[in-house]
Amino acid sequence: MSTLSLVLLLSGITSIALLACYLDAKFQWRLNDWMNGKCSNPFIASKASVQAQQLKQKDEQIKTLMERVETLEAIVTEPAYELNKKINALR
Repeated sequence: MSTLSLVLLLSGITSIALLACYLDAKFQWRLNDWMNGKCSNPFIASKASVQAQQLKQKDEQIKTLMERVETLEAIVTEPAYELNKKINALR
């Protein structure tokens, strides 16, 4: 094998591996698993999409909880709330 053909072969294999890694990261196609014999069809939705959906739900829940906490903080730090608390303490 000549040097040129060896370099072209190695660069081709490297390019295919890097392309598979990119597509796995971008679209969760599981091409690396398929090339290593860990799955029969790389285009079946993986657990990554389910985990991404659960993560999105958690993010939405955290956002709503943060809004509620901000509302409660605004109520508690409001001067009228403290005045009402002092009036109730006098009773």
